[in-house]
Amino acid sequence: MKKGRQHIYGPVASRRLGASLGVDLVPPKTCDYDCVYCQLGRTSTRATRIAPYVKADDILAELKPSLESGTRPDYITMAGSGEPTLNSELAQIISRIKEFTDIPVAVLTNGSLLGNPAVSRACLMADLVLPSLDAGDEDTFQRVNRPCAGLRLRDVVDGLAGFRSKYHGTIWLEVMLLEGLNSSDGSVKNIGELIEDIAPDEVHLNTVIRPPAEPFARPVPEERVQEIVSILRPHASVLREVMRGEGESAGGSISEGELLALIERRPCTRGQIADTFNINEIEALKVLSRLVAGNRVISELTGGEVFYRVLQPAFDDRHEE
Repeated sequence: MKKGRQHIYGPVASRRLGASLGVDLVPPKTCDYDCVYCQLGRTSTRATRIAPYVKADDILAELKPSLESGTRPDYITMAGSGEPTLNSELAQIISRIKEFTDIPVAVLTNGSLLGNPAVSRACLMADLVLPSLDAGDEDTFQRVNRPCAGLRLRDVVDGLAGFRSKYHGTIWLEVMLLEGLNSSDGSVKNIGELIEDIAPDEVHLNTVIRPPAEPFARPVPEERVQEIVSILRPHASVLREVMRGEGESAGGSISEGELLALIERRPCTRGQIADTFNINEIEALKVLSRLVAGNRVISELTGGEVFYRVLQPAFDDRHEE
């Protein structure tokens, strides 16, 4: 993580992408969903309007020196703290990245806008697209993803299926499993039927690990997750956390700004922070303690681990575009 970067963060240790250099294309928490499980809290700007939230020139001005001075990442990932496909300059950003590097480009998206021709054209240039599908029926879609008015599950699935028919790259579909919301046999069966319509290359099952937006977004027990894997075979697998290997040493230090740039997009444990920056956990704790004392960061216990995240603005500040 380098100083002075506003839109580029990482590389972070990703469970699916290895060392992923993140590119943040929209302002924090700008999304057309307000998912109950979101690790970044409630959506502050509910948006369906596609606009140049962050200019391609600004992205490239940060990305090029980051690649020249840092460790080569496994992927450059359009992701961050909101829905990246809301950025109208996504196509230009991807095409210009490919002009100066052969590092594969991934798009991490909720998939809701892939039926939009402009969004579809942009994502066709990516090497890997990672959409999500957390519901197999409209009622569950509305309860879990809480989309902006006018967004319907059938339209989202049709957009994903239409994109699949044109796309020659790889699609990894993520399903976030939530106890009591979408983990019953009936819910899983419905999701499986929609997966057949979409025909992704792989299906990755996930459950709540980091602190969710809502306390009722609870993780599915491991035994049940394995049962769901069996139901959704042959392409389903379970996401696992990436950890630093035993015996690896770490040293060095980080600034408060570097740490904030990471956890405002990805709440982390002390160990995950140490892994990302290749520092020891004591150093990570020193910086975290200062940020907690300054009321800039809070800690939350989830799944038996302490996660740190940036203190969010009040929920009442949300608005819709």
